[in-house]
Amino acid sequence: MHSGGEVPSVTKSVFRTRLEERQPRASGDRRWVFVPYDQLTDAVGPLAETDAERLGIVVVECPAKGARRPYHRQKLALVIANLRQFALEQAERGVAVRHIVAERDYGAALAPLADELGPLVCMEPAERELRQDLQPLVARGALRMVPHAGWMSTPTDFQTAHPRGAPFRMDRFYRQVRRSTGVLMDGAGEPVGGKFSFDPENREAWYGDPPAPTPPRFTPDAVTEEVLELIATRYADHPGRLDAESLPATAADAETLWIWAQRECLPAFGPFQDAMSTRSSSLFHARIAPLLHLHRLLPQRVVADALALDLPIASCEGFVRQVLGWREFVRHVHRETDGFRTIAADAAPRFFASATEPLPPAFWGEPSGLHCLDTVVGDVWREGYGHHITRLMVLANIATLLDVSPRELTDWFWVAYTDAFDWVVEPNVLGMGTFAVGDLMTTKPYVAGSNYIDKMSDYCDGCAFDPKKTCPIRSLYWAFLDRHRDVLGDNPRLRMPMASLRRRSAQQRQRDREVLEAVRQRLRAGAPLRPGDATLVD
Repeated sequence: MHSGGEVPSVTKSVFRTRLEERQPRASGDRRWVFVPYDQLTDAVGPLAETDAERLGIVVVECPAKGARRPYHRQKLALVIANLRQFALEQAERGVAVRHIVAERDYGAALAPLADELGPLVCMEPAERELRQDLQPLVARGALRMVPHAGWMSTPTDFQTAHPRGAPFRMDRFYRQVRRSTGVLMDGAGEPVGGKFSFDPENREAWYGDPPAPTPPRFTPDAVTEEVLELIATRYADHPGRLDAESLPATAADAETLWIWAQRECLPAFGPFQDAMSTRSSSLFHARIAPLLHLHRLLPQRVVADALALDLPIASCEGFVRQVLGWREFVRHVHRETDGFRTIAADAAPRFFASATEPLPPAFWGEPSGLHCLDTVVGDVWREGYGHHITRLMVLANIATLLDVSPRELTDWFWVAYTDAFDWVVEPNVLGMGTFAVGDLMTTKPYVAGSNYIDKMSDYCDGCAFDPKKTCPIRSLYWAFLDRHRDVLGDNPRLRMPMASLRRRSAQQRQRDREVLEAVRQRLRAGAPLRPGDATLVD
């Protein structure tokens, strides 16, 4: 085994000792596969196609990549712990394992091994960033890419749904991939339940019944504990709490989490998937996205398991739409546009040019005075988690209303969430959360005032502001629509709010602008908003 520049303290680690103990005694001629950190499965692809005794894998840790951005420490622990546990699991079944610590980048770490072992094989990485890193090896034939078998849809599905190219629409893609896979389709080629989406039925607020399930806790073994110590030391200046007992690291941990999600979450997922609460950061969301993205759980498997359950159609379809629909869709959009680098210059709306506000310190944990924002940010830095509505309708919504830089917000999401990789975070934030790429993949900005937050959560109950009278988010919303009315005025999905805007008096509009400026100034300075401030009273 090669250490690849690993420091002595790690060379003598529990992980390395256990890996050496499990290595097959006779290596022989093997097919060598590079397994990126987000392809930790032997159920599909090259690892499923080759017998263990004829297979060798290379796994790489890259400290420089972990330090490239101030990633949440729980995210770094999740990736490295799963990588190491997967390496041990593969060695246990007879696969030869080379564990490398890269001194610079993945390409430089793999080049000597390709010279020694011959060309390596790799499923195409989902991450554009990693594909770019590996491209020199591919160009000289040292690394051969094969299709990524972890996806449920194909480029043909995406292109069939969009024969004229952009704009891209998830509903078109979702219908196409439902038909091509047969998922939730009856024998006559019609969707089960009579329609493709039950989203209108899945918008209930949650008032405590049924009780929100408590996520499982995990007992870390010595290998995972060692990773936690490594993260705490190597990335001591990174934000976020490390929590060993909420870290699924082994294949058994992934099974435990998925079994819990099927039993405790999915039956009530549908109606409450848009609800938010101070009492639970996830409510009935399965919390499996990080493991799906690492392929510790396969999307094919979780969809099949969900279909086998006796679930209400709204819950089953809602879950399927998240995995087979949106998750696959954003990956295709990112791949098709080369990470939004090939879209037309006029694709972004004109108000994007004005979105240059810095991200407020409140997103890094400074109190904002807005209970919704402070609650969700607190959840994120404590858990590295938040479900899709808190991300969209609290964090991205408030940032968009303030004209925060979409790129800066995207980078924040990238570092803050354990499930954030470029292919998923950039479409979700640049495309949906901020409307920064215009109607390329969504039809409107997802912005709302305090009424929405009050309706769908209990955040307002603990806030110093009254959502109907004093909450500044109300004025931020109207000010946003007003200053961008030349772009948004003819959007059919904003017809009703734009009509309401026209009924606001000139004095009210001026007041909205004053509140916007006051909020920007205070949050920019890291000062909390207070109802007693006259500039914030509507």
